[in-house]
Amino acid sequence: MTVLVTGLSGFVGAHCARQFAAAVDLELGGRLVDLRNRQEVFEAVKRQPLQAVIHLAAQSSVPASFDDPMETYEVNFLGTLNLLLALREAGFRGRFLYVGSGDMYGVVPEVELPVAESRALQPRNPYAVSKVAAEALCYQWSQSGPFEIVMARPFNHIGPGQSPRFAVSDFARQIEMARKGKNERILQVGDIDTTRDFTDVRDIVRAYAALLRAGVNGETYNVCSANELSLREIIVALCAAAGIEMQINVDPKRLRPVEQRRMRGSYERLRSRTGWEPGIPLAQTLQDILNYWHAREDV
Repeated sequence: MTVLVTGLSGFVGAHCARQFAAAVDLELGGRLVDLRNRQEVFEAVKRQPLQAVIHLAAQSSVPASFDDPMETYEVNFLGTLNLLLALREAGFRGRFLYVGSGDMYGVVPEVELPVAESRALQPRNPYAVSKVAAEALCYQWSQSGPFEIVMARPFNHIGPGQSPRFAVSDFARQIEMARKGKNERILQVGDIDTTRDFTDVRDIVRAYAALLRAGVNGETYNVCSANELSLREIIVALCAAAGIEMQINVDPKRLRPVEQRRMRGSYERLRSRTGWEPGIPLAQTLQDILNYWHAREDV
């Protein structure tokens, strides 16, 4: 099965490439296509028959979305529209999986955890707004368009290959550098007492494959672990796995205005429909992240 995975070269896309033997990206002449260019998107889509699409590509940085909201909306909303139009014009009749974000829910009172798909969306940054808008577009197309669309809302995902712009990967990188004697044994952190719902990226990708097979047209599914962990707990586990003790230093530059102290989702709808459950233990995930950074020559 040939699967178009937009954003194939990214963190999640790289793991999709391992899941789907025939995974392709939007390319023309050896370069990636800009989703904002409808003609280029169409030219790339029509080049080969596709059985399924996983739409990952997005401007996903929240700070960048505040700096340039127009670019975020153009890439995430208009880019999605361009892709849908191009697929329709090319005669695509497979299944389309739109990948949103748990950030679309906004601030959720602790008494209302875990978060279910029925909860109203209350986006609080331009990135989340663009994702809500694109998901609404995909729902409309699922009801009126020529192919089926299923929508996913993944929560925080971690794993080997993730950029150090993300906290868990950054902590693992710092720990590995200290273990190699390249850094002092001082871990630079922000607020590490917030909790998040972390899932291994490889389990996330398995969920995407399950949704392509068995998700219901027009339905949205949380993809999460249904567990919450603080970053402090993650750090303790990483240090234990690395066999090293680190001093914690709170860097004021890493602190952000806290909007959500705790977060935990429910994947009951996904489990009921597909049988999916997260399968990779946290200890394995963290060890694999450490191994990834250990193998890097620049660390």
